[in-house]
Amino acid sequence: MKQVNFVVIFVICLALVLFGIENTTPSLIHVVNGVDIEAPLSVELIIAAGIGATLAWVFSVWVQLQTYAQKQPEMEQKDMRIQQLEEDVERYRVELEQLPMLPQAEPQADS
Repeated sequence: MKQVNFVVIFVICLALVLFGIENTTPSLIHVVNGVDIEAPLSVELIIAAGIGATLAWVFSVWVQLQTYAQKQPEMEQKDMRIQQLEEDVERYRVELEQLPMLPQAEPQADS
């Protein structure tokens, strides 16, 4: 799987480099009223891709935090149940130790 990830990242980086080499003409971006940015198209694409990747990473972390927060009460309930079962096992062990031992059967002699 690591090789597949490496190949995908390599291909994307190679495509960005080739795109950057071919698209060096400046282009104008209107951010908000009165704010214009002029830069080569390739630089603008790389910045946009970086912002998109960062937003995707933030969203992924947010989803993981939500999943962890939802599973936390379940884990606490399971831990309590495990503790109760361990207490039951210990109580049964003590009860078994207090029971009198059954007499052993005497071997029957064959006549």
